[in-house]
Order: sequence, then structure tokens, then C-alpha cells
Amino acid sequence: MTTPEQRRRSVTELVTKHGGLSVDELASRLEVSPSTIRRDLSNLAERNLVERTHGGAVPVTNVGVERSFNRRLVQHLDRKQAIAERAVKEIQEGQVIYFDAGTTTMQVAKEVPDVDSTISVTNSPLLLPELAKEDRTVKSTGGEYRPETKALVGPTAEEYIRNSHFDLAFIGINGIGPDGTLSAPNEAEAELKRLVVEHAARTVVVTVTEKLGEQSFRRFGSIDDVDLFVTDGRVPEDYHDLFEETALVDDLYK
Repeated sequence: MTTPEQRRRSVTELVTKHGGLSVDELASRLEVSPSTIRRDLSNLAERNLVERTHGGAVPVTNVGVERSFNRRLVQHLDRKQAIAERAVKEIQEGQVIYFDAGTTTMQVAKEVPDVDSTISVTNSPLLLPELAKEDRTVKSTGGEYRPETKALVGPTAEEYIRNSHFDLAFIGINGIGPDGTLSAPNEAEAELKRLVVEHAARTVVVTVTEKLGEQSFRRFGSIDDVDLFVTDGRVPEDYHDLFEETALVDDLYK
């Protein structure tokens, strides 16, 4: 029988190996209750063996922007999963589908149904294994790797997008202003997102509402460029008029 300390060692190893996991993922892997995992994480955090996040933990060895990405990976995970479950209802047989790099789009990739003859394209090396399940056809844009966001960007990726057409594109954002402006953290990612929206017949933005009101460095479009905006329903009052006017919000919790 596994002792509590043996289980905690397993928790530390799993968190370190995967760069961060949620409470539910750890509970499932170790076949214990979420409450047991929460107690284990509190114990390990006190000993500086893991760092607690909202809904999970990341390794203490991760520093700077890398830690930031891994923290985002497990933040608001239940809400991101709910967003993903709604978003994948847009997928139809025979589509060419683009998946943007990001933590919410990663959940979308995990929820993709087994639909015939789809082709998936992504600029995220992390999404490739998820999209390749069930022997699906998956393609990478190629490009320069940005460790801060785990994304492929630059001239190679941009040229790939320019020569492509997507039936459906799932896009993540880093900020959306009160005027509906969509933004990204740097020029390279903003340009790639802009090109994807331009070359997609239908664009679906997926994000938690914490991004509402945030202004990231580079604008790449506006809410008017988006066909469906999937969020978690906790929309601030300041944004109600914007979304009611454009009729793009899916209120998942209402």
C-alpha cells in the first residue's frame, strides 16, 4: 500500500515531468480524491517542493516567463474545459481547422471529437500530440519557436498561413479592450493571428473572461472579425453592450 509520503513523491515527479498539472489530473493519475491531492500540494508547497497555483501546481524549478506559461496552463482549468466543450461543437466533417497556440486552445485540442476527414493545422508543438490522436491528419506551420508562449512564429509560419485556407480557426487572445480590440503580446504572434483570421472562413475566439479589459502590446483585429466568441459567461457589465450588439457571447454558466 502506498504511504502518504510515497504518494507526495509521485505528485512532485508528475508535476515536474509535465511542467504543471491540475488537482483533477493528479487525482486521476494517482487514483485518489481531489481533496487528498489538495492536502498533498499544501504539504509540498510548505516544503518548497512545488508551487501552488489556482487549481493545481507547477514545479518550483520553473522561473520567469516559463513559470508564467505553466501557471496559465492550470489556471481556470475547469472553465477552459467548459469553453472547449462548447467550442468543438463548431467542428464538422471534412474541415480544415486551425488551432492557435495557447492554454485555452490546448483544451480545445483535447476535446476534438472523432470526425472523419478533418485536417488540423497548428503553430503549437504542444498541440501536435493531442491533435494527432485517432490517426488524424495534422500539420505544423513550422517557424521560429518562442519559448515564452510555446508558439511557432515568423516568416516560415506566416508564409504557410498565406498559402492556406481554413474552414474553421480557433484563436486565443491576450487581451480585449472595451472597444472590442483584440491583442497579442508581441509583433510576431499578432501578425500570425491576423493572417489566420484573414484566411479563415469562420473564426472562433476562446478565452476566459479575465482577458476582458486587458490590453496586450500588439493589436491584431477586433471583435467584428470574429464569428463566435466563446467565454465562460462571467462577462463584466462594461462589456455587455459590446457583446449584445455583436451577439457573439456564449454564456456557458447561464
